[in-house]
Amino acid sequence: MSDEFESAGVSGLDERLLESMLADVHAIVPYQLPGTVDRCARVMGLSGAAVYLVDLQQRVLLPLDEQDAPYPVDHSAAGWAYRTLSVRVEEQLDELLVWLPLVDGAERLGVLGVRAEAMDATRLRRCRLLAHTLSMVVTSKRTYSDWFVSRIRTRSMHVHTEMLRALLPPRSIGTTSVTSTGVLEPAYDLGGDAFDHSLTRNVLHAAIFDSMGHDLASGLTTAVAIACCRNARRSGADLPDMIASVDGALGQWLPDQFCTGLVCQLDAETGVLRWINCGHPAPLLIRGQRVLDKALERPPQPPMGLHGLVGGADAARTVHEAALQPGDRVLLYTDGVTEARRGGDEFGLARFTDFIIRSAAAGQRPAEILRLLIHDILDHHGERLNDDATILLIEWRPQDHLSD
Repeated sequence: MSDEFESAGVSGLDERLLESMLADVHAIVPYQLPGTVDRCARVMGLSGAAVYLVDLQQRVLLPLDEQDAPYPVDHSAAGWAYRTLSVRVEEQLDELLVWLPLVDGAERLGVLGVRAEAMDATRLRRCRLLAHTLSMVVTSKRTYSDWFVSRIRTRSMHVHTEMLRALLPPRSIGTTSVTSTGVLEPAYDLGGDAFDHSLTRNVLHAAIFDSMGHDLASGLTTAVAIACCRNARRSGADLPDMIASVDGALGQWLPDQFCTGLVCQLDAETGVLRWINCGHPAPLLIRGQRVLDKALERPPQPPMGLHGLVGGADAARTVHEAALQPGDRVLLYTDGVTEARRGGDEFGLARFTDFIIRSAAAGQRPAEILRLLIHDILDHHGERLNDDATILLIEWRPQDHLSD
């Protein structure tokens, strides 16, 4: 931070100085971010600031400055800002503590905590600007900084899980018309579950995978499936060719492995959903406050890696199609979600869908719905899952119907 920032004075901060100061934040080494952010805040007329990132399981907000204490997501003002994507103000002795969410697109990253003797419209605007900048900085730097990655972990991770985690996209992506958000557990000991989603022009691409086993081989199988789908998708291939590339790669390199999965495309303008189901639980369609029974259920097709053995090498994969209505939600999930047990009590499909419907009716955002749901599944199973549990929730709300 240059000397001119330190001596600028808090009463009349030049907007050009602020712009240059925030550019400095982009250029720093990641571990220097906590100190730089705090100095930025002081130059902006505040008492200080601290950055907190949510942990891998979205239970705790962990400070980038290790000297600060963490905050629980469920029972703190900082957590409230994270959960609701809203500003929250606390009074602490003779100053205010203002919490602002850190969000990159649709992805919730954590919160920014700002201390100030007073908060007016100008200071709040600058705080929001700082929060927006930090969100972009964290997103860009965590792709190459192990320091950021390690800060959001609360324990060590198995090697096969590390491999899969490296391939996962952000938990949430989307626009004003369509969002997709995913969660998966156990966070530190995944077997072969994973999800993928991406936006290309007006099309949302989404997929969920569940490989046989719970070891390095299963993780490698899923990694191959994700890589093949992405490679084909980025080359402009349609759904059958995407799955064919997975079948071919697994047949050549991992002939003893297979992977169930569901790959789909949603046109964000028309609401047309297209999908191929490879031996996976059928997607669920939630309309209003009910599940439309078997609305997206179609005859099963062989898992990826077994297509040539079951259907013949030249047999084409079948693409299914359905038209969504504004406000519809589509659920993709692995069987570890519904089969989670505590004793003889299975979590079950009805409880799974009822939780989502009730949470949505209460006004929860999709990302928060899944955070609460996966925690409920873990609580039901005593925090230990016998199988991976992965959920992908897609919501279509075209702009012409946002007021509905």
